[in-house]
Amino acid sequence: MKLSLSVRIAEAACKTKLNISFTELADIAVESGYSALCMRASVVGIQSSQSELDQIRSIVDRAGLVVSMVTADFNIPQNNDHAPEALKDIEPSLNVAETLGCKMIRVCLKSEADIFHAQRAADLAAERGMQLVHQFHPACLFEEVEKSVAILNQIDRPNFGLIYEPASLLMCGQEYGERTLKKILPWLMNVYVQNLVITTDGPDHLETWCLGDRPFQLLPYWDESGRGIDFKHMMSGLKAVDFNRFFTVHQAEGIVTAADARAYAVRCKAWFDSLS
Repeated sequence: MKLSLSVRIAEAACKTKLNISFTELADIAVESGYSALCMRASVVGIQSSQSELDQIRSIVDRAGLVVSMVTADFNIPQNNDHAPEALKDIEPSLNVAETLGCKMIRVCLKSEADIFHAQRAADLAAERGMQLVHQFHPACLFEEVEKSVAILNQIDRPNFGLIYEPASLLMCGQEYGERTLKKILPWLMNVYVQNLVITTDGPDHLETWCLGDRPFQLLPYWDESGRGIDFKHMMSGLKAVDFNRFFTVHQAEGIVTAADARAYAVRCKAWFDSLS
């Protein structure tokens, strides 16, 4: 597996900007042993000028990194009602990814009506040799494993796949180990990881369609209390299906200094190595 660091670790709470410079984050990633960055619109996206995109690409190239995936629209990580609109006009997202040298773009479906637009968007992406991927995520069509597989079969495009994310599966009451990985294997294109525990009173909450409001608490990846994601179980499943693509450290941390970002990236790399 190739290790990727999401720019999300240093995003502000609004998800529209970073708390540290992208140059600093890129340097931290390469110094800490990552091979890629997962890009979001908080750095550059469909709102950016071509010169801004070119500048970010030059920083990535200079650092010797690649971009593992692009989330080019602010609405998609916010998972709001506008998130599927990118499917109706996918070319700007394709242009962002192409400039950044990336072949994978995250999208969002919220209703059955979005399936048609996903098919057309995937066809346009295929013309450029690109893939569209959807994360397992609460409050969208990809909450539950069986329903997600049914939607993927309806879309029926070889370049439309899944981002496996065990914390979202846990949030929605789904099994996230080897059994699930074998079910989604034909569409498995990327891995995101976060760690959390479902609680009775928060401090955070997410609304799911399948189970209603879910209070939860984020945990460090290396938490040893046994309350969160069983990462050894997860890794065993990934090895069982011979997953060898990008594995992305994706947890929101709200980091505000380069020193904290460096310390976090180093510790996450050591944690990943301990699982390998």
